[in-house]
Amino acid sequence: MAVSGRDGYYKWRNREPSNQLLNKLIVIQAMLQTSNQFKQRYGAPRLARQLNKEDVECSVNYIAKLLAECGLKARNGKRFKYPAAGKKVGNVSDNLLDREFYAEKPNEKWVSDITYIRTENGFVYLAVVMDLFSRKIIGWAMDDSMETELISDAFTMAVKNRKTEPGLLLHSDQGSQYCSGEYLQLLGDHGVKSSMSRKGNCWDNAAMESFFSRLKVESLFSKSFKTLKDAYSCVFEYIEMFYNSIRMHSANYYLSPNEIEEGYQEMCA
Repeated sequence: MAVSGRDGYYKWRNREPSNQLLNKLIVIQAMLQTSNQFKQRYGAPRLARQLNKEDVECSVNYIAKLLAECGLKARNGKRFKYPAAGKKVGNVSDNLLDREFYAEKPNEKWVSDITYIRTENGFVYLAVVMDLFSRKIIGWAMDDSMETELISDAFTMAVKNRKTEPGLLLHSDQGSQYCSGEYLQLLGDHGVKSSMSRKGNCWDNAAMESFFSRLKVESLFSKSFKTLKDAYSCVFEYIEMFYNSIRMHSANYYLSPNEIEEGYQEMCA
């Protein structure tokens, strides 16, 4: 019995999907769920690693292809523009870190810096302290002014969260806040040695600049803030609930800062 063109069409349309198509749909569904779980902050490399952790077999190239087919991409934004170098200030420390961003244990090398966040009421400022061993943010503070108190509060939080050890190095740029006698005295009181980038050389504090870049791309650029309180809530979520806890970090073999530190504690137990 002959089959008409219309019968052939309906037979084709109602056919069972192939195993290849079913597998593709499973990966797409898992990819979309994972992308939404991490608020579109992950691109193909981290999505693929996360999916493989969840026993969804896929490659980076395959996920990149599926993202393109779905018209999706990780959050991105403009490159960070560094402000012009300021006037020379006193109390400048030597560059003791010398771009050695690897640390063998926690509380060996810390880095710190300040960035700004735009709100409807003007700029607010975020100071951060990072431990280079795990790239964990161990201290941070926000204010609507960029005074020495801002970086002192971030450092004080770091000290409360950790134990400072003899020889601990804290690296920053040559900003006037970091060169203030009050701040350097605070470091000295805790036995911390100050290290500073060369004038106008952002690469001397590359780990810190990289964190600020990811914070802005993965969180801040997609939002607008009315007040300091609004910006604070956003930064808290990113640092404490995402970055430290679950974000895969390439310097940590794609483990989160907390996972690296937990592994170190288990090894030393």
